[in-house]
Amino acid sequence: MSPVGFFTDTSLCIGCKACEVACKQWNQLPSDGYEFSGMSYDNTQALSATTWRHVAFVEAPGSGAPGAQQNWLMLSDVCKHCSNAGCLQACPTGAIVRTEFSTVYVQQDVCNGCGYCVPACPYGVIELSPIDHRAHKCTLCYDRLKTGLEPACAKACPTDSIVFGPLDELRPRAEARLKTLQGRGVASARLYGIDEGAAKDSAGRGSLNSIFLLLDEPAKYNLPERVELPQNTVLASSLATAALGAVLAVGAALIFGRRS
Repeated sequence: MSPVGFFTDTSLCIGCKACEVACKQWNQLPSDGYEFSGMSYDNTQALSATTWRHVAFVEAPGSGAPGAQQNWLMLSDVCKHCSNAGCLQACPTGAIVRTEFSTVYVQQDVCNGCGYCVPACPYGVIELSPIDHRAHKCTLCYDRLKTGLEPACAKACPTDSIVFGPLDELRPRAEARLKTLQGRGVASARLYGIDEGAAKDSAGRGSLNSIFLLLDEPAKYNLPERVELPQNTVLASSLATAALGAVLAVGAALIFGRRS
């Protein structure tokens, strides 16, 4: 079966949050409350165990000219369903699996709430729920995929900012859209998740099942520009620690040898 995923075009997002609402309704996720955060357009603030789609409102400075208005960058963020998923690699119980659709899924009946997956995700997506203390994140509406339906967020998006489909169709679509915008003079437009921003393995391989077209640098959207999985540094760190230990042991032997 062909891998599936999302293409999220931020140039088409109007910040309506229909995707957030559809995700919460379909997956029966609780409200995050309405506490004032200083960001009145964004009460959910970030992805969490109870918010699997999050529309970020990024207020960008204007041109500085008199009367110039602030610019808004919109991003409907979601789990990246990485081809090289740090959360899946870190899970000790096998609760996190790759489905037949090549998406990353958390089996709630297997998860023991250890939380190892949380720091293993370089995008800050997965989180332990304060309700059941298990890991939760976007399932890419696995139950809907099983019956031939598209994910609720993509279904609800009124501008087609979120498109669902096979990755071998989404990637050329994303590249064509990028060329269109750049041809219109949007020089800052870029793709995130095909090469840039993808979590890679130790051999440098990796891509995301969630592709984004951004209108500015990834950091503006709170996305890491250079992604490094914690487990990829384990061997190097272990070797460095072993080397340091050997140096200290030799030094101690020389000191004690002189004293004797």
